[in-house]
Amino acid sequence: MNPLKPMAEFQMDVLREVGNIGAGHAATALSKLLGRPVDMRVPQVNMVPFEQISDSVGGAEQVVIAIFLRVEGDVPGNLFFIFSKGSAKQLLGSLVAGGMEGEGEFSEMELSALQEIGNILAGSYLTSLAELTQLDMVPSVPSLAIDMAGAILSYGLLEYGQMGEQALFIDTNFLEGSEAIEGHFFFIPDPDSFDNLFAALGVPPS
Repeated sequence: MNPLKPMAEFQMDVLREVGNIGAGHAATALSKLLGRPVDMRVPQVNMVPFEQISDSVGGAEQVVIAIFLRVEGDVPGNLFFIFSKGSAKQLLGSLVAGGMEGEGEFSEMELSALQEIGNILAGSYLTSLAELTQLDMVPSVPSLAIDMAGAILSYGLLEYGQMGEQALFIDTNFLEGSEAIEGHFFFIPDPDSFDNLFAALGVPPS
């Protein structure tokens, strides 16, 4: 499949269903982690060109927290879970006794907690995708970065090599009580990985 060719609507419907299932699993995992109910809004699922990913999270200079890892197996690619510092503070306030230690840098304990949260959420999406497709998808050890979105994506390119030209973008709001925790999930398949994904789902390629 030409990665720049627009997808048919039925293909986008399949990817939206993948996004819904993944977000549902992530909400369940987050609820277990926090020990309280967490709901979710229906996620927005789109395909975005690689160069527009940073725009989807507030711009290349927006400081974000990102968990990123490499996926090997039948559908190789790169996976990012990105959330804002505000959402990170809210999550830490729910998970870590005393919440954030002031307004400065994150402590080692807070960074460890954020990495575990991001790892669980990213793993939830990846597991749901693997279960739905019955494909082998093996994640690498995740990394955590706090930096400008553009810098994180550039580092991902250096770390993992050439990425595909489009990303599956799932924009999700998790609701803890009346407050929303915003998260952005990006799966950037290697070239030709979408063909393997659609074939496993019984969807013909474009």
